[in-house]
Formats: sequence, structure tokens, C-alpha cells
Amino acid sequence: MANVYAFVCVLTVAVDVAAGVLSIQAEIAKDEVAYRRLEDFECQEPNNRAFKLGLAAATLLALAHITANLLGGCMCLCFSEELERSSSSRQLWFACIIVSWIVVAIGFPTLVMGMLENSKSKWSCRVLHHHFLFIGGIFCFIHGLLTVAFFVFATLCFKNRRVQGSQVGQRPELHLPDH
Repeated sequence: MANVYAFVCVLTVAVDVAAGVLSIQAEIAKDEVAYRRLEDFECQEPNNRAFKLGLAAATLLALAHITANLLGGCMCLCFSEELERSSSSRQLWFACIIVSWIVVAIGFPTLVMGMLENSKSKWSCRVLHHHFLFIGGIFCFIHGLLTVAFFVFATLCFKNRRVQGSQVGQRPELHLPDH
């Protein structure tokens, strides 16, 4: 079972890294289009390639987040009422889930804003030059790191639970007492 968790962890991190790379490529593609300066405004022509890369990055980030939460997040949330009595690895596991939700809640809309910036059919003019796709890519990489931590703590939590159950000679308990 640990090999399956490790494979899914590596796959999920690869999807996060791919989303980050695609969003940075989208930012580069966005910067390749023509600019016009009008007084204090900077106007830019929309780029269809940047839109498609941004869409792919947002989709991959959502897919990675759903995969990570389906694999291990459901069990942690189902037993959250006993979190206070649980081990530190389970508490860190829960913290990783919460922080990953925060990262996705910031990163996904950032990618969508960068993507929509390039979907307009006319030149877009703005005072500031936003780098939403680049910032969204950074959040994809952070989500990948959180996914690794999430799976490490989940593996430790379940390993401790199995070890405790085998020492007693009974079925393993769902939660460990504080040490």
C-alpha cells in the first residue's frame, strides 16, 4: 500500500510541477505580444497561446488538488473531531490539508485571472502590468511541496497506527494517544 501512496504522490507532484511550468510558459507567451503605450496606460494584445497554457495550468492544479484530497484528505476530515487527541503527525497532516486548500484558493483564481486577461478579443489596457500567470505558477510549486508533506505525514500516521495495532495484537486503533 505504501508503494501506491508513493506512486500517487510522485504523480501528483509531477502534475503540480507541470502546471507550474505551463503557467510560466503562458506568462512568457503573454509577454511576446505587441504593446502600445498610451500616456500612463500600457496596452497589450491578447495571446491565444497564453490563454490555452493558462487553462491547462489551472486544470492541472485542480486535478492535482482533487487527487491529493481524495487519496488521503477524506479520512483526516472524517476524524477531525478527535484531532485534539491525535498524534503530532496526524495534526501536521491536517495542517497540510488546510494550507493546501488555502494555496489552491489563492493560486487557482490567480491562474484564472491571468488566463482571462488573454481571452479578450481586443487590446487590454491597464495601469499596472500584472503577472498573474507567473504568480499562479509559484502557487502550483508550493502546492506540490505541500502534497509531498501531506503524503509523508499520512504515511507516518498510518504506519504508527499499524505498529500500535500489531503490538497489542488487536485491530489497529484509528488514533494514537499523545506521546
